[in-house]
Parts: sequence; C-alpha cells; structure tokens
Amino acid sequence: MAEIRTVGICGAGLMGNGIAQTCAAAGFNVVLMEVAPEPLQRGVATIAKSLDKFVEKGKLSQADRDATFARMRPTTDVNDLAGCDLIIEAIVENVAIKTELFQKLDAMLAPHAIICTNTSSLCVIELAAKTKRPNRVAGLHFFNPVPIMKLVEVVKTIATTQDVIDALFAFSKKLGKEPILAQDTPGFVVNRLLIPYLLYAIRCLEGGLASKEDIDKGMKLGCGYPMGPFELLDFVGLDTTYYIAEIMFDEFKDPMMAAPPLLKRMVLAGRFGRKSGKGFYDYE
Repeated sequence: MAEIRTVGICGAGLMGNGIAQTCAAAGFNVVLMEVAPEPLQRGVATIAKSLDKFVEKGKLSQADRDATFARMRPTTDVNDLAGCDLIIEAIVENVAIKTELFQKLDAMLAPHAIICTNTSSLCVIELAAKTKRPNRVAGLHFFNPVPIMKLVEVVKTIATTQDVIDALFAFSKKLGKEPILAQDTPGFVVNRLLIPYLLYAIRCLEGGLASKEDIDKGMKLGCGYPMGPFELLDFVGLDTTYYIAEIMFDEFKDPMMAAPPLLKRMVLAGRFGRKSGKGFYDYE
C-alpha cells in the first residue's frame, strides 16, 4: 500500500474547503479543484478566514497558518489531480455528475490511488461500479464544520478491500479525527439515526404536541443535546434534510423516513434555515 502524501479535493464548497483545510493542517499536500474560478476563489477565501480565526483564538501559530495555506494548490483543471494518492469528492449530490467525475479520475490516477466520496446519502457502490477500480473506492463522510467536528464515517462497499479501509482509518487518525466503519446503506450510521429523529420532531410540531421552542428546550435540557431538533434542522438545512430523507425513504420504504408535509412545504417556500435567513427560526 503506497503512502498517502497528496490529497485531491473535488469541490471547494462548504464541505470541500473544510476537508482541504483539515488535510493541509495535518501536513498533507492538497490539490483543491473546482469547475470555475469564482467558487474556487470563494473556497480559498473561506479557508484563509477560518485559519485566521484559529490564529486569533491562539489555537494556531501564524507560521503554522502560513505553512498550512502553502500546502494547498487551487486549480480548475481536473488533470492537476493526476498525481494524487487519495481523492475526496465533495461536489453536488447528483449521481450522474459524480459518475462522470469518477470515470475521469479513474482513467488518470495511478493504480494505487483511492477514490472516496463525501456523500451523506448516495449509494457508494453505484459510483464505484462505474470505475475499473471498485475495490479502491469507498465513502469518507466528514461532518460540518470539518475543521472542528471529530467524526469521520469510513464507508465500506461490498467491493472495497480491507487494505483500503485500513489506509482510510490511518489517514483519518492523522487528520486528528475519530473514524467509525459504516456499511454502504443510505444515511450510514449518523444520518440513519438522526434523520428519523428530526422528521419525528417535525411531526410532533405538526400534531400540536408542543411549540418548536419547547421541543428544542426539552431535548437540550432533558437529553443534554447542544441543539434542539429545530435548531439543528435550520443549521443542517431543511433542503438538505428533505433530500436525504427522500433517498432514505426510497431505499427502505420506512414511514419514519418519509418527509412530513410541513418540511416539504417549507422547502418549496425557500425556507432552508440559516443559509436562506429563515427556517423554523428567523435569522434575517
């Protein structure tokens, strides 16, 4: 098994730039790829701002901040990923677009290279099967905000070999993360448990059990959760939750995973939570 030295990140959005920052901070060389200059520049600016915050809080020295930033190479050319030992894909949650990228990567990467997806819900083997190296494809699911959240779900498909899983566990630990092994089913471990909880909270609100404020307070003070379900829904994004719920319901046909009518209507109204300024709570 070749050592992972250079990591390619596909996508410089919320998750991609966080993963890139985390990898560079851990000493890996990083190639950060986006399809266009504007989102790439936004991603790089976000990383710079995040690193500066760590310096301001005394959690990172200026020298380490500069060294971390210097280890990142931004690009809009997918061919710049050819020398990477590990690719982590964090682009739009669309199977066709991901498949096209995976096939391009498969054709250019060295035989030892591993291709991972950061998907939170899609079927990993569906992507792996479209490559000539399905045994070297896995899921590597990080959590937002990536530089702070400690968990990584390492997702093993029916084709992923054990040496790849071992390499991804070792890599995750070098990032300062705690990896857990999950099988390739929608939602993996965390979302498989979290999404039904969030959806049921919405049903409780729909049914008049209590106000959203009291449900949130109940779960925070009664269970010790840092956020109540409606605060968390707004943080994750109601559109994201709805999307994951649809995929999980399609796979399992479990009524607990079906999106409640209120969630669907809020998404249709553009109330996505914090990112849109309004969700269950108002952030405008």
